[in-house]
Amino acid sequence: MDEAESLSHTKWECKYHVVFIPKCRGKTLYQELRRHLGEVFRKLAEQKESAIEEGHLRSDHVHMMIVIPPKYAVSQVVGYIKGKSAIHLARVYGERKRNFVGQHFWAREFWVSTVGRDEAVIREYIRKQEEEKASDWTS
Repeated sequence: MDEAESLSHTKWECKYHVVFIPKCRGKTLYQELRRHLGEVFRKLAEQKESAIEEGHLRSDHVHMMIVIPPKYAVSQVVGYIKGKSAIHLARVYGERKRNFVGQHFWAREFWVSTVGRDEAVIREYIRKQEEEKASDWTS
């Protein structure tokens, strides 16, 4: 536990593997939108004192490994990222595509798993999501 963070009375290491999809799963996340979303997700995570350590945008879903402090619920941070990014997409791309409908861009569901000791395996899985078209937004 040498990478543990700390709050005033807590030592913690809370990493999660999160996957979520757009409401219309057709090849929605493409070209400049895919390149742009990684930075948007990172900035939104920072606003909740969280950090995205790994991430990959597939054409029809998003994978990320995110560090979230224990004072926040995972659903709170993921919901914030999805909601604010949907608003951003509607503002930036809303006039170009009729499919971007503001807060309804992402499906309500998401999948989450704690990372724990499988961190290296999960990082590798996220990195190899789409090797032929590298659009990773890792730092």
